[in-house]
This record gives sequence, structure tokens and C-alpha cells, in this order.
Amino acid sequence: MAHLILASSSPRRKELLQQVGLEFTVHSPDIDESVLENEQIEQYVQRLAKTKAQAVLTLKPQGTVIAADTSLVFADQIIGKPESKQHAFEIWTLLSGQTHEVLTGVCVANAQQLLSTVVRTEVEFQILSPNDMEEYWETGEPIGKAGAYAIQGIAAKFVTRMNGSYSNVVGLPLHETIQLLDRLDQCS
Repeated sequence: MAHLILASSSPRRKELLQQVGLEFTVHSPDIDESVLENEQIEQYVQRLAKTKAQAVLTLKPQGTVIAADTSLVFADQIIGKPESKQHAFEIWTLLSGQTHEVLTGVCVANAQQLLSTVVRTEVEFQILSPNDMEEYWETGEPIGKAGAYAIQGIAAKFVTRMNGSYSNVVGLPLHETIQLLDRLDQCS
């Protein structure tokens, strides 16, 4: 396999790839992440993953690039990172006692080929009390996290059910990513 490059500055993606023993460097491209008019969420995460991979390949054409984009979705709306404590409480009020989805577009690419997929995971939260929300906010963990939570942290105690890839919710579906890398190697 050619030199592996992670097209992301996400510490969670880095940790996940290290967890499965991959050696790589990091190069985070600066791209426009705006949602296009009438763009479906699945198309959006896949487009961003491909755009990130292509941006890095332009600079490092000898490499093999892993790129991803993850969005948390509730009622067909992307739920981003909380802008304030009030915003976090609004997000948790939406997610409380409900099921939401986490979608990740994954792209692996080299100079010859680009492969991609979208992985969906359903996550169900318990009903969150105002006290649950206050205590969780005070931990600092929700800041900078899509959906205002980190499943790999304290928020795991709020998850009553999950259907799909755990690593997807963290930020990179490992099984599918490795499968794409294996397919890319076979085709190169």
C-alpha cells in the first residue's frame, strides 16, 4: 500500500485508525462544507468525503487517502455542534427519548481510483432530564461535538439502543473503511 494519509484533523478519526494498527500521516484540507440546495444528507456527506480526498490527492498524488465526513441527523435536519449552552440544551431536548441517525461518507482514493460509501447508524437516547443536561454540560464534553455529545465518553450512559457501527458514531466506520482500503489495494 502506498503512503497512507488521513484527510482530517479529527483526533477521534486519528485514534480509530491507530486502534486498528494503521500508520499514516495527517493532512487536513480546507474545503467549503456548505450544503448545496436540494442536496440530500447522504449525498452531502459522500460529496464532502470525496472532495476532501481529491484535495489531498492533488497535493500528494503518490499517497492513498482516507477521507470522511460525519453528520448527525434528526428529522431530516443536520444537527451541528452547539454554539452555546442554550443551543446544546435545545439539541438534547430534540434528541431526548428519540432515535437519530449518524451518517458518515467515507472515501479512499489514490491516483488511479476513488471508492466511497455512506454508513448509517441509528442511536436512541433515553429521556434526558434538565439535571442530566446540566450535569453533562458541566463536564465540557459536549463542546465542539456534533449533536452536543460524544458517544465514546460520558454520553454513552444516555444511549439506550444503537443499530449499526459504533465507530461510525465516533467519526469513522472502521469496518467499511478497511474494506474500501482492501478493495483499493486489489484494484491498484
